[in-house]
Amino acid sequence: MTENMTEPISTRNLDRYGFAELPWSRPRDVLAAAGTPESHLTFFLGTVRPDGRPHSAGVGAVWVDDALYFKSGPGTRKSRNLAVNPACSVSVRLTGIDLVLEGEARRVTDPATLERVAAVYRSSGWPVTVEGDAFTAPFSAPSAGPAPWHLYRLTLRTAVGVAGAEPYGATRWDFAP
Repeated sequence: MTENMTEPISTRNLDRYGFAELPWSRPRDVLAAAGTPESHLTFFLGTVRPDGRPHSAGVGAVWVDDALYFKSGPGTRKSRNLAVNPACSVSVRLTGIDLVLEGEARRVTDPATLERVAAVYRSSGWPVTVEGDAFTAPFSAPSAGPAPWHLYRLTLRTAVGVAGAEPYGATRWDFAP
């Protein structure tokens, strides 16, 4: 068992139109297949500022070993928010289903995990290397701040999916605390 069990402990059908509950495997499998340059997924991270106001920003995220990872510079607002309060959400539009993931994000410093996730980023076209306990590369998105970039792992608590393609439906999945 890993820290990010990706099998829900409970599922709730949120659909009001008679469609069946969606299986968690639907968004999970799309996330698992998304580590290619062709996937072009855009992830948005929602964090909470110290004064309680929300903050949202795009992040470069990948699904590796049944967990969502994303990177951010230590001086960015999102990283400073997570240092105080790790509660966050990540939103993404997948093929056929919109998904919101909620949980806590913690910084990853384990060398083996950093290397494994860096390899996935490289396979998707970002030439990242691991230096110490962070990532460096010749470039990144402006919202990531300057190198080095920290890696975070989202520990899932809940996810909500709304299908915009057949089979339609809306479902909430709850994961172990």
